[in-house]
Amino acid sequence: MPTPPPPIPYGWSDFALMRRERSLYVDKTRFLRELESERYAFLIRPRRFGKSLWVSVLENYYDRGRKERFEALFAGTDIGREPTANRSRYVILRFDFSAFDDALETLQERFQTYCHTKLRGALERNEDLIPADLHHRFLEPPTIDGKLNELFDYAGNHGIPLYVLIDEYDNFANTVLAHRGAEAYQSLFMRGESPRAPRLKAPTYGSGFYRSFFATLKAGTAGGAVERLFVTGVSPITMDDVTSGFNIAANISLDSRFNEMLGFTEGEVRGILETYRENGAFNRDQALSVMAEWYNGYRFSKVAEKDLHNTDMVLYYVKALVNSGEGPGELIDRNVRIDYGKLRHLLTVNRQLNGNFDLLRHVIGEGTADSEVSSGFPLERLNQRENFLSLLHFFGLLSIRGLRGGRPQLGIPNQTVRRLMHSYLRDAYATATSSS
Repeated sequence: MPTPPPPIPYGWSDFALMRRERSLYVDKTRFLRELESERYAFLIRPRRFGKSLWVSVLENYYDRGRKERFEALFAGTDIGREPTANRSRYVILRFDFSAFDDALETLQERFQTYCHTKLRGALERNEDLIPADLHHRFLEPPTIDGKLNELFDYAGNHGIPLYVLIDEYDNFANTVLAHRGAEAYQSLFMRGESPRAPRLKAPTYGSGFYRSFFATLKAGTAGGAVERLFVTGVSPITMDDVTSGFNIAANISLDSRFNEMLGFTEGEVRGILETYRENGAFNRDQALSVMAEWYNGYRFSKVAEKDLHNTDMVLYYVKALVNSGEGPGELIDRNVRIDYGKLRHLLTVNRQLNGNFDLLRHVIGEGTADSEVSSGFPLERLNQRENFLSLLHFFGLLSIRGLRGGRPQLGIPNQTVRRLMHSYLRDAYATATSSS
């Protein structure tokens, strides 16, 4: 009886589950060694690009509580064959902010409750280091800042190494911006905290709590308790606006060393198709051609040598290919449409077209735009040409296609993005004209 093919983990982001189910896994663990050279790191990648899975890899590799499962989790991987000295060494604090919505009135309360729950879980998993009869000391303060300060003080005094993982750090800030607008965003996260923030009439809804959270993390690194930190997101705006002064993390988003850490190279896509060679009657060359046209073309460093495919879109296509012998009827996954649809607010202000509309229309018409990629900027400077093009790059709507005089040429990476960008223009124009 032939061996059944490994499950295709489309939509999965739990590394331990993938290993337990013996699913397909494209091994990226070699990047763990290079990442250890950056004690505090910040990575921006487009939506649906494997960020959450990578955070799960870090959690499973470094969590001291999973030491006994290390061989089962990493057997056959690059890092499993030659692990670093830091494997299974840390108390892990993992926060995932991807599920927060734009309900402003309860956002701060839900944030505090969520962080309390995640901290309590970390304490319970490490009772051999932090006795249960001391947990009240860390959980009693009313805010997560107070709780973390207590933990950092104890960990620093007792030599307990902490690794903080934050996934989708900017999700709820971007959600507020998309659904409630710039005024609500500034009022919620910036009012009274930044000299750049204008005076607004909107209620504050407990402004500054997120900035305070990052200030507490920074203090934890200074005190030695937080030995490592890894943060993911899709935009640099929130880091500049909300976490002003959080300058300890190296932004590795444009670093060529990590260009291929997320996403699939052409060789890796070929390897995926080869995995299912005996289990699907499909034309591999044709499949490669379709995926190259619709899902490839991402490059995150101007000195990188390889383009990348979007991970989720490839798995979406391959799953249909293996199951039916042909690709999906809709080449653009519905989840991708929903995720990228949240970005339409970039083209309008108070339901009126802004300068970004004309710039995006020009980019679609010309196909390319020469611009450096700025690693960070505040929301108020989004209308500056280089900043807006940079944001489109981080979102995956534009990618580095080449160099001209040492200056990046940004272009639309593939047909999926081209279709989405056309829909942005159409919908933004319709929104603006309907309000006039």
